[in-house]
Amino acid sequence: MAQKIRVGVIDQHPLFRDGIVFSLAAQPDLEVIGQGTSMRDALLIARESDVIVLDMSLLDRGLEAIEAITQQHPATKILLFTMVTDEERVGAALQRGARGCLLKGASGRDLVHAVQMLHQGESYVSPSLAAKLLMRPHPGSVRAAKPADRFSDLTPREDEILSILVKGRSNKEIGNTLDLSEKTIKHHVTNILQKLQVRNRVEAALVASERIPQRQMMPPLRKST
Repeated sequence: MAQKIRVGVIDQHPLFRDGIVFSLAAQPDLEVIGQGTSMRDALLIARESDVIVLDMSLLDRGLEAIEAITQQHPATKILLFTMVTDEERVGAALQRGARGCLLKGASGRDLVHAVQMLHQGESYVSPSLAAKLLMRPHPGSVRAAKPADRFSDLTPREDEILSILVKGRSNKEIGNTLDLSEKTIKHHVTNILQKLQVRNRVEAALVASERIPQRQMMPPLRKST
């Protein structure tokens, strides 16, 4: 029998916390091993968690708490849960070590999918928030810090995979698109992260977005009738 994914839930709002726990506990491959309302609780519960779902409003005093969790419990993946689409703050949190961010308007299915992706070593950001992260200017950020010639180190296959990865696809979905095994895609993604000198898929997507013209990221204008 496969070992369940151990999840900790930290949210200061009882209604949201109960909803998160209910959605996760209903899945046969997930186990909620602890709940809390503070960063102190988060540090304690992170010891035994594979993934910790963290209310981003608890980070109002600073993002150092993310670094504390990643340094003390490097195997624990952090999934932020937020009500606001503050792309600047989310981008900073991802650079500090968070592996994903989900808006509180997301469905239970999205929550479960995000937890599973993080446990598999991937990243997840709500699509609407990811679009804002990709389109915002980044002076001094991850994208600005990586010279364009880093992309010249990518093989044609890695470049092809990266172009799909920026759309938020999982390794399995990329493999299905390219008719390659999930294991092969994972190997290529590892090489991509190393060559771009980024820590995770979200940072890779941010770096890669500098090559995408803004008009390609904007939705097409609707013709008036």
